[in-house]
Amino acid sequence: MASDPGLSRSKQHVIRVTYLLAALDISCLFMQFAVTPYLAKNLGLDTVGFGYLQTVFGILQLVGGPIFGRFSDQYGARAALTLSFLSGSVYYLILAFTTNIPLLFLSRLPSVFMHGLPGAQMIVTDLTTAEERAGSLGKLGLCFGLGIIIGSSLGGFLATKYGLYTPTFIALAASLVCCVIVLNYIPAKTKISQGKTATEQSKPKSSSVFSVGELLRLLNYPGVMSVFIVKVVSAFPIGVFMLMFPIISVDFFGLNAATAGYLMSYFGIMQLVVQGFMVGRLTSWLSDETLLIVSMAVSIGVGLGLVVMTGVLHFCIIALPMIFFLCVSGIITDSILTKAVPPSETGAMLGICASIQPLTRTIGPTIGGYLYKHYGVPSFGLFNIIVSLLLLMYLVNTQNRRKVDKTKK
Repeated sequence: MASDPGLSRSKQHVIRVTYLLAALDISCLFMQFAVTPYLAKNLGLDTVGFGYLQTVFGILQLVGGPIFGRFSDQYGARAALTLSFLSGSVYYLILAFTTNIPLLFLSRLPSVFMHGLPGAQMIVTDLTTAEERAGSLGKLGLCFGLGIIIGSSLGGFLATKYGLYTPTFIALAASLVCCVIVLNYIPAKTKISQGKTATEQSKPKSSSVFSVGELLRLLNYPGVMSVFIVKVVSAFPIGVFMLMFPIISVDFFGLNAATAGYLMSYFGIMQLVVQGFMVGRLTSWLSDETLLIVSMAVSIGVGLGLVVMTGVLHFCIIALPMIFFLCVSGIITDSILTKAVPPSETGAMLGICASIQPLTRTIGPTIGGYLYKHYGVPSFGLFNIIVSLLLLMYLVNTQNRRKVDKTKK
């Protein structure tokens, strides 16, 4: 990984180790994702039951994200990542010995604290300046893309060659190795010690990791609620489409399992390109607010593409701007939100942000199934156009108001 200017040698080393941990964590997850549908089918779980399994996973991640963020702020990055990888180890251990449907559902329980990527984001946020943050978070996306490619391909290969349970044993071993790496190379505390601001001092804090009031309090910081709503709403239409993609790839595109796997690898490569090589450069040229507006404009184009899409080749063309929108809007909103809260609470803020994807996974299948059944694939595009257009108008109006206010001053 390239060195970030302005960081000390020790900080650079910790960040590089964090990138490695993120790549390993995502690889383990996608090894499991590659085999779980086949394992569920072998155990007699039907499509509806598998949907329930995914919903359970989403709910647990939704509940655990904010708690994990608060835990990280109070006990430090080392403790948080150790908790994440130990939870992952238990998850893979149960899955490796799953011989019935109840055990399959039980294996999901440890996922409540499996937040390796948000944990990595917390460390990168703590060790970078506000100016460097978006670019450094973008490099985590490079690790995410690598994890998708390595995990999906390796999981499929191992399952085919050596049996369905082999990837889970490999993931178990890798998670335990990650625990050792965390304990040896990640410092107990990564937050830079700073004096408290008047805002921090004036607000009493609860020491409880499970304090809902403390999590809601973060949303009351100036500018946080509006950006958070933009983050949630903007990604929802595409998130719903991606949840329905396994069905669309078979029903609409007519792809078999192998070809669908290649398409996922293509997604991973596109993510590598966008997050690894584009986001960092763009953040050095444009402000966060401008990039957010650009991403919404691109999202409208993605919606138009989905409306007229007729085959898998069209989708491959749409995939690049789609990934650009998801990556840029996700990274930029994370960057804005972590700058808007005190450094001591960036972990909790990222934990709340990490709950957005599980929220989509929880309620998205119902909405997506209804849209696809009654209105077809173009409905996802129209849904995305309406949402993105409204958000674009809001963001442009907000930026113009800020310019007017600055001129008056």
